[in-house]
Amino acid sequence: MLGFLLAAMLLMAGTPALAAPSPGEGQQSLLGNDISWPQCNGYFPMDQAFAIVGVNNGLANTTNPCLSEQLRWAEDSAGHPGQPTVSLYVNTANPGAAGSWWPENDEYPSGQAVHNPYGPCEDGDYGKACAYMYGYAKAYDDAYLRGISHPASYFWWLDVETENSWSRTDKDANRTVLEGMTDFFHSIGAEVGIYSTGQQWERIVGTVSSSSNLYALPSWLAGSLNASGAADACSKEPLTAGGRVVLAQFVSRGFDYNYSCQ
Repeated sequence: MLGFLLAAMLLMAGTPALAAPSPGEGQQSLLGNDISWPQCNGYFPMDQAFAIVGVNNGLANTTNPCLSEQLRWAEDSAGHPGQPTVSLYVNTANPGAAGSWWPENDEYPSGQAVHNPYGPCEDGDYGKACAYMYGYAKAYDDAYLRGISHPASYFWWLDVETENSWSRTDKDANRTVLEGMTDFFHSIGAEVGIYSTGQQWERIVGTVSSSSNLYALPSWLAGSLNASGAADACSKEPLTAGGRVVLAQFVSRGFDYNYSCQ
């Protein structure tokens, strides 16, 4: 995520990280942390109120190599009245022809038909129909192939960033990838939210209509500079007009912190 590359750089530079550094302003006991693959060979934060763990290894088709260890860390979170104790986030993308895999029909896994609102997906199609299936398939993999037990019991955040592969010309196809992922997670009874910044979201997806299943999803906003800025971010516009901001992220001494807006 946005803070992770900075976190990795700071850890490699020798920044002390034996315990979670205080982000100040008396907020530490109420703050959560998110971690993923950049922390695999380093220290984890301590005394977090809630935790969010990255399932992937930076790309939508990969697995975080220390996922099980980080989930054990997350389960020791103290708890927060406004947030799940442990949530997950997944990388998202729309690689199209550049991807190592792209759907050719409306089945996933093989032999299991998927209702595609933009279908039919056919070989060689890189528009909305197959983009939807790509998102559905990646969410299926995240739930069942990455080592997650009881995937329906988690809140799943969709990490939407320009660092991953997206169509530069087809925001509709980018949107339907996320709709496919959301439909899959909803199909197993899980809750879903969106992580991004307003600028990245606009560049990748743009305006989402009320007919989209993304419209009412909660927002997790990145980009705040400190705990006070994160608290202020709770009053910013959500990523979609029907949603609300429920988390705001900032980085302090190499760790990602999250302020709960509820």
